[in-house]
Amino acid sequence: MNIILLGPPGAGKGTQASSLESRHGMLQLSTGDMLRETRKADTELGRQVADVMDSGALVSDEIVSAMIDAKLADMPETTGAIFDGYPRTEAQALSLDEILSKHGRTLDHVIELEVNEDALVDRITGRYTCAKCGAGYHDRHKLPATEGVCDKCGSTEFKRRADDNEETVRTRMQEYRAKTAPILPIYEARGIVSRVDGMASIEDVTAALDGILK
Repeated sequence: MNIILLGPPGAGKGTQASSLESRHGMLQLSTGDMLRETRKADTELGRQVADVMDSGALVSDEIVSAMIDAKLADMPETTGAIFDGYPRTEAQALSLDEILSKHGRTLDHVIELEVNEDALVDRITGRYTCAKCGAGYHDRHKLPATEGVCDKCGSTEFKRRADDNEETVRTRMQEYRAKTAPILPIYEARGIVSRVDGMASIEDVTAALDGILK
């Protein structure tokens, strides 16, 4: 089974993809992770990616599609793929069709984790982690049992991501809507789009995904 998992940053795609990997024997293909992995490789494609990233330019559709093609070529035919961050454009969607066909695969589901923008802003801007062990907390929803002390390791040092601010989150939402709007009609016409409440609990989202993939 091959699926596309859609949703803005903070919607929970990474958490759910990891769960799907372990429970359904699938493999998450995250373009961000793949770019970093490809860049490190001593290959022609790796050198191309490094040159583009070092220049500050956006990696082309052709390069991203080439990475997807190479990854699928290395995967066992029985292992399903979870596409995360790809496709982002209509051109990439059409390329994915060709790549899947080349490897004897089909796209089974496109699942969007829907979010409420204001609630997502609250979710992201309030989160912080222990600087020592990485345990996660939230200003309103998950405070340490003892104020200022990590429940897991006892550290008193915490940190926040610099980009976890309202302006950045709302910009990401705008970019997400702009990028996904052109590709959803392609898959809706095929009847393979499903939507899940990404603001629900992790367990409820997992159950909803299982219901779609059964």
